[in-house]
Amino acid sequence: MLRLQNSWTSLSITLLTFLILKPSKSNCLADFKPNIVLLLADDLGIGDIGCYGNNTIRTPNIDSLANEGVKLTQHIAAASVCTPSRAAFLTGRYPIRSGMASYNGLPVLQWTGVSGGLPSNETTFAKILQKEGYATGLIGKWHLGLNCKSRTDHCHHPLNHGFDFFYGMPFSLMGDCEYSALSEKRAKLEMRLYFSIQIIVLAIFTFTIGRFTGILPVPWKITIVIAIIGFLLFLTRHFLFILIKYGDCFLMQNHTITEQPMIFKRTTSLILKEAVSFIERNKHGPFLLIISFLHVHTPLVTTEKFLQSSNHGLYGDNVEEMDWMVGEVLETLDNEGLTKSTLVYFTSDNGGSLESQIGSEQHGGWNGIYKGGKGMGGWDGGIRVPGILRWPGVLPAGLVIDEPTSLMDIYPTVTHLGGGEVPQDRVIDGRDLMPLLQGEVHQSHHEFMFHYCEAYLHAVRWHENDSGTVWKVHYVTPVFHPEGSGACYGRGVCPCFGKGVTQHDPPLLFDLSRDPSEANPLSPDTEPLFGSIIERVEHAVKEHWATLTPVPQQLSTFNNIWKPWLQPCCGTFPLCWCDWEDDHK
Repeated sequence: MLRLQNSWTSLSITLLTFLILKPSKSNCLADFKPNIVLLLADDLGIGDIGCYGNNTIRTPNIDSLANEGVKLTQHIAAASVCTPSRAAFLTGRYPIRSGMASYNGLPVLQWTGVSGGLPSNETTFAKILQKEGYATGLIGKWHLGLNCKSRTDHCHHPLNHGFDFFYGMPFSLMGDCEYSALSEKRAKLEMRLYFSIQIIVLAIFTFTIGRFTGILPVPWKITIVIAIIGFLLFLTRHFLFILIKYGDCFLMQNHTITEQPMIFKRTTSLILKEAVSFIERNKHGPFLLIISFLHVHTPLVTTEKFLQSSNHGLYGDNVEEMDWMVGEVLETLDNEGLTKSTLVYFTSDNGGSLESQIGSEQHGGWNGIYKGGKGMGGWDGGIRVPGILRWPGVLPAGLVIDEPTSLMDIYPTVTHLGGGEVPQDRVIDGRDLMPLLQGEVHQSHHEFMFHYCEAYLHAVRWHENDSGTVWKVHYVTPVFHPEGSGACYGRGVCPCFGKGVTQHDPPLLFDLSRDPSEANPLSPDTEPLFGSIIERVEHAVKEHWATLTPVPQQLSTFNNIWKPWLQPCCGTFPLCWCDWEDDHK
């Protein structure tokens, strides 16, 4: 009887969708609010997926989305690292507009217990759809801040940005969540602490000798205080991994910490369970669900079922497990009769991390033919990401669009589909994708796209309307290490400023229409229009900069240092340990 009821429900929804949506034009969608499922991978290389050219990693479920929907081949992230890219995704605005782009070499939020984060005056598309009657959920990674003044004010929390339900990591999965050679902050902190301890030991030795000899009569109280500080630093260095694991690697449901620290062998199943449960609870719709995967960020947490299943070691295993999770979500939509009433979108927050290596084993992604990777604001390997949209009966199946598009375009697209209006009191950089996806227009609304590395403009993309040519102008590029290697090996990620970059005057110019790998820079000798192209792009940069207004810097040094009073803790700080998941079972 239940199966028959589900069949009638599915048939009713299908007929309703057909009657309302058959013309496949955006002006016919005004009275229909689709469900929206946005799938966001972490550090996935565009070359890691079958439908983008990979033939050695199995991604059948993601590939099926492309076969049944639209594939964007020039889909661009607004930043090459997660925090600013995700801020731009949710707000439809370049991260520099919201203060989510740094100037100090710390391009992402460094700790859970910091005061920086997505400002509450930013209007996410979740907040708009929530007002339009959508049930809104975010499951997985957040990494856009948590608290401002106390550990319970939750000023940057997802529930303060338009989400009814949150389950996942308020921070980010990182190499330091497990003791690994791919440390993102532990190793550097250990070195700094070790250096400080050495200085303190030398000072104590000097003060003690000076006291006994009378040459430097430093009071014993000062020596004792310095010794205590040195001992505390020694303890901190010794327990640094544990402190990071407990402080940053935990799970929350809404405002409640459910697991601190995370137990990785069950993380994937918990996230998938919550995603499926959200769909089932809200199947009568409309709903917005963002599944922000912890995959494929290091330390590549992979369940035993998928270990050694791929031809590319642990990284390939992790990609294939994520694809399986995508399949489970799609199957849930199908079982609930929601496939034809749901827009599904798949992407990544930035390109694959080339520097993530342990010896000869690659733990980061592959960016295909595109130069560079994560952390490089200008080269396409860091910012060109998958972009796949499926909505049966509304979007054509198997369509490939080579026009420049942006992750920021999801903002106006889902806002309009959900019956909302884009805010008029601020600059929105995204453009509604529906006219392009449905063939009403054949050219992207993005004439210029600005590629920042932190808050520093590294490159500009110009989609010349008359000819359709896509030019790329580079003002700054990272200095690769070793020279000619294509990445900054041994340095984590490439820097955005200082001695680690090269300033180009005149700028580098590439014709992406003919040279998508950015292998052959043009010159006045090889490109007659060189001067006029540079001049036109520089004029666009000035116009763009004129639209920027001063805002509080969320990633400033002060806002990005650990503050003990902001540290989330499910016990009495610093005894932060709980396993609500196990207790619940």
